Formats: sequence, C-alpha cells, structure tokens
Amino acid sequence: MAEFWADWGDYAYLAAALWAFFEGETFVLAAAAIGATMGVVDPWLLMGSVWIGSYLGDQTWFYLGRRYGPAILRRFPKSQPRVERANALLERYGTLFILSFRFLYGVRNVASVVCGLAGYPKLRFAVLNFIAAGVWAGSFVAAGWFLGAWLGVERLFWAICTIAATALAFFVARHFWMRRRVGPAPT
Repeated sequence: MAEFWADWGDYAYLAAALWAFFEGETFVLAAAAIGATMGVVDPWLLMGSVWIGSYLGDQTWFYLGRRYGPAILRRFPKSQPRVERANALLERYGTLFILSFRFLYGVRNVASVVCGLAGYPKLRFAVLNFIAAGVWAGSFVAAGWFLGAWLGVERLFWAICTIAATALAFFVARHFWMRRRVGPAPT
C-alpha cells in the first residue's frame, strides 16, 4: 500500500475516492494506517476523498433505485431478503437508518437503492447522506490512523494478515454452512 501511494502520489486519493464509491472500509483503514506508520498519506486528503467517493456512490445507488428499483429486484431476486431488511429498518428508524447504514454489515450495499425505491425525498436523502458519508470517512480514517500509530509497521502488517485470514475463513465457513442448511439443490 505504501508503494502504491508513493508511486501514484495525489492520484492515489482519486483511487481511494473510486474505491469508496463502491465499498472501501478495508482500503480506508489500511491507507490511514500506512499513512500513520510511513507518512506517505495525508489523513485530511484521504478523509476528503473517501467522503466524496462514498457520498457520490450512495447518491448514484439512490437514483438507480428510484429509477430502476423494481427492475433491479426482478433481475436479482436473491437480494430480496436484504432489501426487505433494509426497508424495515428505513421504515422504523428513518433518519437514523440513513445516518448509520454504512456501518451495518449486509445492508450497506442495498440501503441507498432501498431509499430510492421507497420514494424517500431526494433533498433530504442528499443532506443526510452527505453527513453520514462524512461520519463514515472520519471514523474509518481515524481508526486506521490510530491503529497504525499504535501497532507500528511490522505489527500492522501481521495484524492485517490475521484479520484478512480470519475474514476469509469466516466467509468460507459461512458459505458452506449456508449451503448445508439450505440442502442439496433439486435435480
């Protein structure tokens, strides 16, 4: 990551924004931690770039949900349970849901689409989304920065490897558990 930042310079912040457009937690944490340990990343520029990237990404998904929502649901029927869960959270918590959905695993990817599908007011979503993207960017940059400063370069590398291996093992185990739970596919 440090080499990436050194090679790409200011364009790395554009890459961070593009990454945050789609997802980005791991990338932001790693970039901030590298910045704290190696000094190659400006935390304020990183925060600003991922703030804008995350905001624009969720705005895009909101408008796609508003325009093409029902067609998207027909095309991806397996997303229906996540959409229903996100819609229930939106109906129950409204503003709080929009301010916090970036932190909810399994809901973030569909939350903006659901807000668009539900006909949530455009201006209200844009303002709340901007605030939420800032909170998300600030919290992940700060967490990565402090983690990097606390662990140092060597321990940071091993911590990232351990976290990645644990996450991979979790998702592989979950995949097989879900497959076994559903049962064999009909032939």
